[in-house]
Amino acid sequence: MENKEHNQNRQSQDLPQVLLLKPPPVMTVLGEQQFSSNKFQLLKAWDSQLPLNQFLPKHANSIQAILCSGASPVTDDLLQLLPFLRLVVTASAGTNHIDLTACRRRGISVTNAGNVFSDDGADAAVGLLFDALRKISAADRHVRQGLWVKKGDYPLGSKVGGKRIGIVGLGGIGLQVAKRLEAFGCIISYNSRNKKTFVSYPFYSNVCELAAHSDALIICCALTDQTLHMINKEVLSALGKKGVIVNVGRGAIIDEKELVRCLVTGAIAGAGLDVFENEPDVPKQLLELDNVVLSPHRAVFTPESFMALCELVVGNLEAFFSNLPLLSPVMDECTDG
Repeated sequence: MENKEHNQNRQSQDLPQVLLLKPPPVMTVLGEQQFSSNKFQLLKAWDSQLPLNQFLPKHANSIQAILCSGASPVTDDLLQLLPFLRLVVTASAGTNHIDLTACRRRGISVTNAGNVFSDDGADAAVGLLFDALRKISAADRHVRQGLWVKKGDYPLGSKVGGKRIGIVGLGGIGLQVAKRLEAFGCIISYNSRNKKTFVSYPFYSNVCELAAHSDALIICCALTDQTLHMINKEVLSALGKKGVIVNVGRGAIIDEKELVRCLVTGAIAGAGLDVFENEPDVPKQLLELDNVVLSPHRAVFTPESFMALCELVVGNLEAFFSNLPLLSPVMDECTDG
């Protein structure tokens, strides 16, 4: 029995190593056992008593891949310490925490969550839109606080069907948002890096023009240098006093200070926000507004999506170590589809 365990431990030590700086959310929820494989072993930096600047040089020659998430950035400085690294696998759809330019320069492949989160992200975006337009959360507070009895009926919400919906980023999530809202009779248009030949929705190359022709904007694109604060004062002004904005992308895509000003002054009608510029810190003004619906960056997270993500992450790593094609390679720096 002891010999069998010894052999298993030795075989495990001979496996290629995958660096894990911090456990991603999916691992925290599902546990490490979901990532076990006979193709690789996880090298958990946080378990070591050594500081990172000593831990990495000690293992640098054996690390061939990194598993990361938004909480563990992969920078050029980190890559310089890992000369044999050939793959970065992120357990997220976004890649703004990875220096993709440095990876490409060094010949390092990158994979992300692909379309694993598309359905759940779209469901959440549509839910936030409904809540913001129909005032569901605000009306719920009105009832719970006894204000229905004290102050009477709550103000009416707005109809969803027939609304002009502008989608920023018609990738996996954005496309599923469009399909869902089409079923409600909404009129879809979009902005993306490129016009999509496989859809008939009107395309706007300028986000400000899209906002001017929309009753609601839904942000589904990735955060890049090009999309940072893309939703600014000009765009929000174009959306107008009756307009609503929903963000399930990244907080910094919107100029948050300008968004707060527009919501407080009534320059736009409302917002449904799953992401924020400096998470987990949320501007105090947003907490006090009844025309804002808030969610703690959980739009794409469900037990079902986490299980699918785990399978994809392990599948990408096993494919890499088996010299097979990667399942969800990141092709370039912008992942809005």
